[in-house]
Amino acid sequence: MTSQSQPQPGGSMDASAASKPHKHVHHGRTTAAWTGSVLAMAAFVLGGIAMVLGPNWTLFWIAVAILVVSLIATKVLQAMGHGAN
Repeated sequence: MTSQSQPQPGGSMDASAASKPHKHVHHGRTTAAWTGSVLAMAAFVLGGIAMVLGPNWTLFWIAVAILVVSLIATKVLQAMGHGAN
């Protein structure tokens, strides 16, 4: 069995594989992804600390607010063109 994406014996790809567009994948290497991830991680760490310290409900709800801000910031940055297409 041969696959269409394998090189031919002469070292060239067949026409059907060469004509397919290459999709660029960022794997989260965008400003929007990093901002959302860092804010979300900070929110979860802060929320975890709040639960260990008592629980401290004020600190916990601040962490929840930071998590919501991280979602909003990610979507706004994506809309501004700083995210993956």
